Formats: sequence, structure tokens, C-alpha cells
Amino acid sequence: MRHLLIASALLAALAGCSNGEKTARYLIDPPASGERLPNRLGTAELRDVSLPEYASAGEVSWQGVDGAVRSNTRQLWADQPQRAFTLTLARAISDMSGATVIAEPWPLAEPPRRTVEVRVEKALAQSDGSFRLSGRYYVADSAAGGANHARSFDISVPMGVQGDKAGPATIARAQSQAIAQLARQIATLGGAGNSLRTSQAAPGRIDDIFSQPLPPLDGS
Repeated sequence: MRHLLIASALLAALAGCSNGEKTARYLIDPPASGERLPNRLGTAELRDVSLPEYASAGEVSWQGVDGAVRSNTRQLWADQPQRAFTLTLARAISDMSGATVIAEPWPLAEPPRRTVEVRVEKALAQSDGSFRLSGRYYVADSAAGGANHARSFDISVPMGVQGDKAGPATIARAQSQAIAQLARQIATLGGAGNSLRTSQAAPGRIDDIFSQPLPPLDGS
């Protein structure tokens, strides 16, 4: 009888752990702003966004008042964070500016004019009551005379409560708003940093081939 009671208790515990309804999943989904910006990117491939380890994990993270970053195994992102961040950012830039920004791998036959790379240094619901998204982004143009940009971003979205007091829905909403602000900054090529011109086009570009003069018909 004693063994039967122990087995029943273990089965009940396992059933509770496997109950999917007790696990909440949250989307990264920036609201549509309706803002329309000039198209400064044309066609661009967005490389997979580089995230800190805590932000690339499946759990929603926050910072406690002691400075430690914590998470809960029952509060998860609905998609793999790097994939969701990259796809969402590409869509937001395109929607705002009319540019064709697509997450890698590039699916079209015509190659993109530019590549965009984002390296996130911090993406965290902080103990001061704000969600902070900071790092660097790079826009590369391999055409001769093309503009290349290396710029920083430091975005803060108020949550109204400290990180350890904010629920995962509040954190997800703040992160989505931060991504929308980052999309706007990249679309306008804003932020502190430097720009430089490509001195020589990369070999094999289609636009370079068509820019070459045709040989004379008589072969001279």
C-alpha cells in the first residue's frame, strides 16, 4: 500500500510538470506604427542578429534589484529568440521605409545591394524599471562609392515597474517597442558612428558587369 501511494504521488507530480497549460509563451511583435520613412537601404540582407546568451535562451529574463539576471522555466518566448528578433526587425524596417530587407538566407535571384548586421550587447528588463536595448549595427555596401555605416544604438523603454516586478507580458511588450525603435534608427541610418565609402567594388557584382563599356563591333 505504501509503495502504491508513493507511485501515485510520483505520477501526479510528473503529470503536473508535463501540463503545457502551466507554461506561458510570449511573442515578439512590435505594433504597426504607420510611420513612413524614405527608403535609404534599397535591397538589404539582414544577418542573424547576435544576442547575449541570456537573451538568446528560450526563457524570458529580467534583472533583479541585486543585479542578477533571472528567468522562469514556465515563462518562455514563443519562438527561438534570435530568429524572432531577426525576422521581426527585418519586417519592421521594410514596413516603415519600403526597403526590401530580408533576413538571411537571401531568397531572391537578384542579390541584395547591401548587408545589415546587428550585434546586441544588452537586451534586458532592468532593475531601474526600463527595458534597455543597446549595441552596434553595420550597413555594408560593396558597390564602388557605396556608403558603409558603423553606428551604435542605446534604446530605453520605460516599463513602469522594476524588472523583477514586471510580468513577462510587460517585458515582451517593452522589447517589441524597443525593436520598433531600432528598426526606425536603422531605416534612417541614425546613431553615433562613422561612415566610409567603398573604394573598389567587390568582384563579380552584376551591376559592375553592366557598367563596363562594350567592345567595338569590328574587334579593334
